[in-house]
Order: sequence, then C-alpha cells, then structure tokens
Amino acid sequence: MTPAAATRPTRLLIVDDDPLVRAGLTLMLGGADDIDIVGEAADGSEALALARRLRPDVVLMDIRMPVLDGLSATEQLRAAAKAPEVIVLTTFHADEQVVRALRAGAAGFVLKDTPPAAIVAAVRRVAAGDPVLSPAVTRQLMTQVAGAAPDGRTGRARARIGLLAEREREVAVAVGRGQSNAEIAAGLYMSVPTVKTHVSRILAKLNLNNRVQIALLVHDAGLLDGEEAQEGGA
Repeated sequence: MTPAAATRPTRLLIVDDDPLVRAGLTLMLGGADDIDIVGEAADGSEALALARRLRPDVVLMDIRMPVLDGLSATEQLRAAAKAPEVIVLTTFHADEQVVRALRAGAAGFVLKDTPPAAIVAAVRRVAAGDPVLSPAVTRQLMTQVAGAAPDGRTGRARARIGLLAEREREVAVAVGRGQSNAEIAAGLYMSVPTVKTHVSRILAKLNLNNRVQIALLVHDAGLLDGEEAQEGGA
C-alpha cells in the first residue's frame, strides 16, 4: 500500500459464502471511518470479478466456499497486476490451506471468532503494508503444518536463497526464526533501518510479497537452527 493510499479510506471486499457471516463482518467493519466496504461476494469466482471491477485495497477471504474456493481465488488475485492484499478467514489456527494461501502471497489470516476490534486492526495493518501474522504465529504455522519440504522444494528454495548476498541471507534466516526487526538489528549489529532495507531487497530479489513468504522459503531451504544442526550431524 502506497502512502497516498493511506490518506483515503481502505477499500475492502468481503468474501464468504455464509450471508450471516458477511452481514456480521459488514456490521463490525462498516463502523470504521477509515474502511470503505466496496462489495461482498459469496464465492471465489464472484470475488475475482468484483475485485477486477471494484479495485479493493484489501480482500477478506474465506477459504472454504463453493464454485471457487478462497485458496484458488487468493492465488489468482495475488498473481494479477496491482493485486489487492488478502487476509484469509479461517476457523483453524494451523491449516495446510492457510499455509498455501500464505505461500501465494496472502498477508496473513484471522480466525472467524476473532474479536471485532482485532479484525478491524488486521485490515488497517494490511492496508498499511504490514502482515497480520506475528513472528511467533509464523513459526508455529511452519512447525505444525508445513512439515518437511516435498522432494525438489528444498533444492529450489536453496537456489533462490543463493541469490542473496551474505548479509541478506543472514537477515532472511533471522526472519525465518521469527525475529522482529529490532531483534534482527541487535543480533546482527546493524540499525533497524538497515534491517528494513535488507528485507526490502530480499523481497525484490526473490519476487516475494511479504516477510511471511521469506520465512516459509527459509523453512523450505532447511536453514533454521534445528535443521542446520541435523544436517551438520549427518
């Protein structure tokens, strides 16, 4: 999201096949002065059509829907030019489909029973360009769901990590460990602005959307401490 976009209300598209859920989300989010609900969709196919026409800044996307599920819709939305940010709606903390949505570029997820104020805050954070997954939740997802990378994924991930300069790789691994910018700065003896610069370069070099994707890539490459120790002992 550009700074200019932050001066106007965030354009939000709500996608859920349950009309009661959509009504509840509209009620709780519609009261925020800085959020403009531009449309509602009952499935992923309708969401894609509305997104093309309405150009929302953020899409609040249910995963399990008929016709076209939220995962497929997220992958198609994020692959498009000038893609909106996507927040996944789910009933599970650790779900393989959530991880797939994050790999596709979703900025995070919120549970359907999340308090209204927290959902509003999540939309605001994503509109400002920040993911809505804390480092701890990112690491939990990778540990509980992602598991070992399938054949071929580890090699591909390591090849992509190999495109980074040494300092960038160190920052990427720290992001994968779930460290904040301040923690990375302290651990690598650099300033927070320098860390942010490295993160921006990593995203650009690897064609990634956010820190969550960096963390997942580092995990796939087997560069976290436990995996490095295992490899060293082999």
